[in-house]
Amino acid sequence: MRKVQFCAGHRLLGHEGKCANLHGHNYLVEFHVTGREVDELGRVVDFAVINKLFKGWIDDNWDHGFIVWDQDKNAIDALKQVEPNKIYQLPCNPTAENMARYLLTEISPSLIDNIEGYDLQMTKVVVWETENAYAEATLDAKPESLPEMTDQVRNAIYS
Repeated sequence: MRKVQFCAGHRLLGHEGKCANLHGHNYLVEFHVTGREVDELGRVVDFAVINKLFKGWIDDNWDHGFIVWDQDKNAIDALKQVEPNKIYQLPCNPTAENMARYLLTEISPSLIDNIEGYDLQMTKVVVWETENAYAEATLDAKPESLPEMTDQVRNAIYS
């Protein structure tokens, strides 16, 4: 397991409380990688390799930026007024749950494929939104698919 810290802003479209406003967090993400074998040194994979790929992706895409739902046109338009800006549009509301699932199912597979010589799988991603609150997504939990979940959220907001 490798931890990656980053700072980012977001808002939750349709939230019934304070989280409907643009705000930020000091996030911590745990990437849980498993493998079938260990290398000649006794490792599943070097932690530095995981850090380079996953921290690199987080730094390039989410760190010190705003993570917003691609359907949140109001927030996107407002954030684009600020120059420079860093906006990452998710296909779902940027809850910790959705962010964990997105990292696990959409981002991790292609990053793991870049690691040659190992048979690895990302089995769990945990997103800590605060020091007291986190959400996790695991492969063995058989979570709802992201598109189905997004449709459910969209229907709840616009119904």
